[in-house]
Amino acid sequence: MTPGLGQLWRELRTPVGRMRISRALWFSCWPLLWRLAWLHRRTLARRARVVAVVGSYGKTTTTRATLVALGLPLQRQNQWNAWSSVAAAILRIMPWHRHAVIEVGINGVGQMARYASIVKPDVVVVTSIGSEHRTSLGSLETTRHEKAAMVRALSSDGMVVVNGDDANVLWMGAQATSRTKTFGFAEANDVRASDAALDWPHGTRFTLHIDGRRCSVRVRLLGETMIYPVVAAIAVALAEGLELAEVVARLGQLPPTPGRLEPVALPDGAWMLRDDFKSGVETFDPALAVLEQIPAQRRWVVFGDVTEPPGSPGPLYRRIGARVGLAADRFLIVGANAQRYATGAHASGLDRSAISVPGRLVSEAVRVLRSELRSGDVVLIKGHHYQRLERVTLALQGVAVRCDIERCEVKGRTCAECPMLTRGWSSQ
Repeated sequence: MTPGLGQLWRELRTPVGRMRISRALWFSCWPLLWRLAWLHRRTLARRARVVAVVGSYGKTTTTRATLVALGLPLQRQNQWNAWSSVAAAILRIMPWHRHAVIEVGINGVGQMARYASIVKPDVVVVTSIGSEHRTSLGSLETTRHEKAAMVRALSSDGMVVVNGDDANVLWMGAQATSRTKTFGFAEANDVRASDAALDWPHGTRFTLHIDGRRCSVRVRLLGETMIYPVVAAIAVALAEGLELAEVVARLGQLPPTPGRLEPVALPDGAWMLRDDFKSGVETFDPALAVLEQIPAQRRWVVFGDVTEPPGSPGPLYRRIGARVGLAADRFLIVGANAQRYATGAHASGLDRSAISVPGRLVSEAVRVLRSELRSGDVVLIKGHHYQRLERVTLALQGVAVRCDIERCEVKGRTCAECPMLTRGWSSQ
C-alpha cells in the first residue's frame, strides 16, 4: 500500500478522520458548485427574492429571525457560511420559492465579491463590524470594505438594511445605490427599539417604533444585543409586504440560537447562560450586561480566551476581568490568560477566594462547578471556539463527556454532534 493510500485508510478507520475527509471533499466541490449556483440563480431561482446577511457578529441569529419573519421554516444550524455552503444554499432555492435567506461569511480579501456574484441579492442585511477578522483582514476599515462587496452588488431597486448604531455599518450602507433602511436603538433609525426589559429566563420585552407606530414586542431571545436581529428581521419583512402583527407574532416564537445567550436549565436547579459560540472582544460586555439583570442566588462567570484580541492582550484581559468583578459573585477561568483576568477582577473588588483557576481542561472546570453550584445559581459561559466550552454545559446536564482535549481542531460539528464527545480520544 502506498503512503498516500495508507494515510487515507487510517483516516477512514476513525470517526474524526472520516469527518476530515468529508469536509475536504465538500470544499473540493467549490469550483463546480459555484458555477452551478451562478447559473441556477439566473435561471430556475431567478424569481426568488434573496436576502443576504453579512457582518462580523449576529449573522446567524439575524438569519434565523429573518427566516421566521418571512414565514420560512428554520433550517438546521449550519456551521459553515462560506465556499461550498453558500453555493449549496443557492442551489436549494426552488422555482416556486418566493424568498430565500442566506448567511455569508468571509475570512479573506476578495471572497465576498465572488459570493455576491453567486447570491445576486435583492436585500442585504448588515449586522455589525468588529475585530473578529483582525488576523485575516487586518483593520476594521478593510473588514467593512470587503464585506461591503455584497452591498455594492445590489441593483438600484434593491434594499440594504443596516445597523444604524454602528458607524462602520452605516458607512457600508452608503456604498449602495439602492434604498437604505436603518435599525437599532438610536432615535434616528427607521426601525428602532426602546425600553428593553429582560424577563428571565423567558426572553425580553421591548417597544418597537416604525413609521410613526408603536407596539409592544415580546421575544424569547435574551438581552438588548439580541433585539438587533429582531428589528432587522422586522424591517426586511415589512419591506417585503408582510403585516406587522403577523411578523411580530412569528418572531415571538423564535427560540434562542444555540450557544448565543442561550439559557439552559440544569437538573440541580441552576442555570447555564451559554454564550460559548464566539468570543470576540465586542461580545463580552453585552453578555455580562445580561447576566447583571438576571435575578440569581449567585452569578458565576466561566471565561476562556478571547478570539483574535486587538492590541495588547494584557490590558484587554484585565479590563474584561474588572468588568467580571462588578457583575459576578464567582469567576472561574479556563485557558492561558487566567492571571490577567484574575488581576482585573480582584482590582475591581472581587475577593481572591471567589476566583478559581482550575486549569486549562474542561473536566477541571466541570469538577469545580459540580462541587459548588447550587439551585438558583446562574453561570455565564464563554470562550474561544477551539476551547469548546459547550462541553461544560453538556457534562452538567448529565452527558458522559469523555472528550477532554485542551484545543479542538475538529471543524463543522458542534460537540453534541461529535462522535468523540462520549467516546474520548484515548480510543482514537
